[in-house]
Amino acid sequence: MKHSSTPLSADAIPATGLDRDAAVALIAAAGDIALVVDRNGVIREVATSDTGDGAAEEVRAWVGQPFVETVTVESRGKVEALLRDVAATGSSRRRQVNHPTAAGPDLPVAYTAVRVGEDGVVAVGRDLRAIASLQQRLVETQQALERDYWRLRHVETRYRLLFQVSSEAILVVDASNRRIVDANEAAGRLFDRPIDKLVGRTFPIGFDAAAEPAIEDALANARTAGASGAVSVPLAGDGGTVQLAVSCFRQDAVSLFLVRCTPGGASAQPSAPMGPEVLELLGTMPDGFVVADADGRVRAANRGFLDLVQLASERQAQGRLISDWIGRPGADLGVFLTMLRKHGAVRLMTTGLRGEQGGSSEVEVSVSAALDGDAPAIGFMVRDVGRRVAHGPQGARDLTRAVEQLTSLVGRTALRDLVRDTTDLVERHFIEAALELTDDNRTAAAEVLGLSRQSLYVKMRRHRLAAGDVDGQQAS
Repeated sequence: MKHSSTPLSADAIPATGLDRDAAVALIAAAGDIALVVDRNGVIREVATSDTGDGAAEEVRAWVGQPFVETVTVESRGKVEALLRDVAATGSSRRRQVNHPTAAGPDLPVAYTAVRVGEDGVVAVGRDLRAIASLQQRLVETQQALERDYWRLRHVETRYRLLFQVSSEAILVVDASNRRIVDANEAAGRLFDRPIDKLVGRTFPIGFDAAAEPAIEDALANARTAGASGAVSVPLAGDGGTVQLAVSCFRQDAVSLFLVRCTPGGASAQPSAPMGPEVLELLGTMPDGFVVADADGRVRAANRGFLDLVQLASERQAQGRLISDWIGRPGADLGVFLTMLRKHGAVRLMTTGLRGEQGGSSEVEVSVSAALDGDAPAIGFMVRDVGRRVAHGPQGARDLTRAVEQLTSLVGRTALRDLVRDTTDLVERHFIEAALELTDDNRTAAAEVLGLSRQSLYVKMRRHRLAAGDVDGQQAS
């Protein structure tokens, strides 16, 4: 351990049976911080390891101050209890206290104190900043894992819903052993077997023997090219024919076949209308669901969407453009329609939502369309992500998204105010990024930004960043 150039003086240690020079060396080596405290609780000598972050200078400034005044308010009772224990028994148990610092977050130290001689107390402390940092990273990791867990749960729920309501018979087959690992309700009806009787069986199953060469060719094409064309194959018995198409994908380092079987001739049969139970689920789901016509005018909306846009009934929304609430008026709807024509769907597009009563929120929008037929329709799935826990530290927030939100105010706010708000937003972002980069060390953050500490404190106070800490530091 490397110690400061100001070791404890031998005179500061009361006489004991131990050689004084040896006592000095022992105390200096016993921990990261060693304090000699007199009978009045005043620090007389300090020895500390030199960590190179400026904390050693602040620790050496404690000489002449009462021990209880060098710690935070909530730690004073611990210091008083530590000194009482030493006075009563000659030693104390380990106690953790926090010392405020001007350069950044509090300095956590775990002290053990012993009485030396008649009047002196030596408190030997261990710097816990490394442990605190690891604990903080553990908490952040746990939060990230929890967010990922719920995200996967939501994805699985959507997958299961789409998988089961599909009118096509769908089988998921392990490409290595041809075992069926999943099947939907339509597949059970097509092959006249319960789903649990399909899962685990070897594919192909339920097809006429004459269809096996065509099925093998489809599987081989999917394995090499990723997908096969649709082929017409007969079912066993008098079950008619189906259009079979195979896709190959990988999941968890395992290759799987997605086998789709559509009854009928060369073209797929139209989807069966959704049953009342599916419509009821869509109506009561917490996410917003909207059906609009090809121009974006609302035909139907569920309760989740009405709550988001602050409407009392579905009738109030019918006939209005969905762009009245989602995205920028006259802009984002065009983007949705363009992407639908180009890609067939829009997935998890982040935009803003405005309520009728002035409320606003950040939302994710997924869009699909059924533009063929006599009544083309567009479906919007709207999820409120305004209350979602941030995926990263505050200093790493998405600046581009924030600027886009300010851009949405063009036409409603004067340019001078927009420029001022954008400047404040960018300045706050870079201050947060510098604090994150330096682990909240404000002295280092000021150097990174090319500012004086005083200028940084002024800007932090203006942007309401740890205002209480800044005021306390200035006052001290």
